[in-house]
Amino acid sequence: MEARLRQALARAEVVAQELADPSTAKDSARLTSLGREHARLAPITRLAPRLGQLEDELRQARELADDADPELVALVRADLNRLPGEIASLRSELKELLMPRDPLEDRDAILEIRAGTGGDEAALFAADLLRMYTRFAERRGLKVEPLSISDGTLGGVKEAILAVRGSGAYGLLRRESGVHRVQRVPATETQGRIHTSAATVAVLPEAEEVDIKIEPNDLKIDVFRSSGPGGQSVNTTDSAVRITHLPTGLVVSQQDQKSQLQNKIKAMGVLRARLLDRMISEQEAARSAERRSMVGTGDRSAKIRTYNYPQSRVTDHRINLSEHNLAAVMDGDIEPFVVALRAASEKEMGRA
Repeated sequence: MEARLRQALARAEVVAQELADPSTAKDSARLTSLGREHARLAPITRLAPRLGQLEDELRQARELADDADPELVALVRADLNRLPGEIASLRSELKELLMPRDPLEDRDAILEIRAGTGGDEAALFAADLLRMYTRFAERRGLKVEPLSISDGTLGGVKEAILAVRGSGAYGLLRRESGVHRVQRVPATETQGRIHTSAATVAVLPEAEEVDIKIEPNDLKIDVFRSSGPGGQSVNTTDSAVRITHLPTGLVVSQQDQKSQLQNKIKAMGVLRARLLDRMISEQEAARSAERRSMVGTGDRSAKIRTYNYPQSRVTDHRINLSEHNLAAVMDGDIEPFVVALRAASEKEMGRA
């Protein structure tokens, strides 16, 4: 750990110097990259001096343990009982911070939620998931920006695409990708029977222009009139935008904004994120296989997590973790799953 700590502290000095360089401010991409790295290294530069201070105190305490002054010895013994635990805790925290990380973990995230099997009940469950992730993000100090929401009937959601912005947003949410299954009695059920429905969640790292180069000739851009709620511009102006990336066939539609330009900007952001995810998936076969197995087709059998309302239980099937506080989970308290999934992933990669 000591070698990694020295490297991190040395890198923190370099990053601070480069951020202070006036030329950096002229390069927005570099400024953003250095800013993320500075934010990641800041806890290390804060904790390292504290660790050194505690270790010095422990060495001094051991040297004074055989002093002739009984009052001093009593104080020293108290330090000898306290300091090893504090040092171990601090070293554990630093070890976590110094672990090799996917450079995309610090990115903002694009969160996509879609109703799967189950009709109106699946759309209602998708709306519940939308609220759950919004509440979780708020608790973590992240900002949620709706990019596109397609409403279903009875207050449900057919599809929701959100930008989740803030430090480490993608790292927090990336393992939420997959098919989520709900078991409950729908509001429309008259005989009290439990139904099973599903919704899919996909979490993508937000891409920057430097990640993906999109040639204008590779895009087909169509404009059309918006539909649904939205004010006077709905059905009166061609403000909605549909962008097709011809080489891959990816299609993104955006109509939430009144301005055609704003819709185009947001659609390009989503397209860029999907292309980055596709590129990474092709480069990393393991990740590609993982994503296909998690997201699948939206069928209720391809599940990663089940929300069982009659038993007030939420179970993540990848790590066999169950929480019996469904109401709290649906209100955004998914921290136990986020922490356990990250620990399991690090253990699998041999980083724990």
